[in-house]
Amino acid sequence: KIADSIIAFFQNPENILMIERLKSYGVQLEKGENTNEVLSNVLENKTFLFTGKLLLFTRDDAEAMVEKHGGKNISAVSKNLNYLVVGEKAGSKLKKAQDIGTIEILDEQQFLDLLGTPS
Repeated sequence: KIADSIIAFFQNPENILMIERLKSYGVQLEKGENTNEVLSNVLENKTFLFTGKLLLFTRDDAEAMVEKHGGKNISAVSKNLNYLVVGEKAGSKLKKAQDIGTIEILDEQQFLDLLGTPS
């Protein structure tokens, strides 16, 4: 059953497009890929923090995407944070970011949109 599910997943063209899109944003899908490659500077001088359960990518992949596009990951909500990317069940970090008022709060898709559509 598992093998059939995997085959069905990869036969769906929408799933292939999603995988290609994630790869273009810098998600590392294979061990040994060049993890230091800079893809763009679209996030240059911007800071990011991820909170909650992410569904479209792992936290490590998300942080790698930030770095591959020139941004910086920080570990706490502060006035130095530009973007808080929230997954499911975001908690105190979301509340603190809302209280600060200057931090842009994004969902996972909005984060991907920031990276731009590859040409």
